[in-house]
Amino acid sequence: MTNTICFYEPDEAYGFLSNFYGAPLRIDGKAWLTSEHYYQACKFESMALQQKIQCALTPDEAFSLSREFNREVKSDWLDIRCDVMRHVVGQKFQQHADLALKLASTYPADLVECSHCDAFWGTGKSGDGLNKLGHILMDVRHQILVQDVLLSNPGTHHC
Repeated sequence: MTNTICFYEPDEAYGFLSNFYGAPLRIDGKAWLTSEHYYQACKFESMALQQKIQCALTPDEAFSLSREFNREVKSDWLDIRCDVMRHVVGQKFQQHADLALKLASTYPADLVECSHCDAFWGTGKSGDGLNKLGHILMDVRHQILVQDVLLSNPGTHHC
C-alpha cells in the first residue's frame, strides 16, 4: 500500500511542493520569485501584464492579479496550461538541487495537492479532484530518480 503525502500551504511540512513556496527561478533570462508568479504571468499575451505579475511581492498577489485580469487570458490557455505547469515545476526542481532531493525522498508516496477550492490542480472540495499538480510532481520526481540512477550507474543503461 502506497502512502499519500498531502500538501497545500507553503509553510507546512511538504510545503516545498506548493507553487507558492519561495523558490526563486530564472526562466528565459527573467527572474521569478516563485513558480506561481511564472505560471500566472504565462496566462497573458500582454508583456505589461506579465511584468506586473512578475513584480508582485507575493505569490498570493500574483494569483490575485491573474484573477483581476481574467478577461485578458490567452484564448488557448486551457489547452496549454498543463504544459506550462510541467515546464515551471521541472525548472523549479532543476534549479534547486536541495528541493529535488526532498522531492526524490517522497518516493513512492502519492503526492496530492489537498486544495479545497481547486478540483483541477488539486483534490477540490469533494476530495476527488483531478490532482494534476500532484501528477506533474510525481512525473518530475520519476525523472529525477531515473536521472540519478543513470548518473550513479554509467554504462548500465541501454538504448
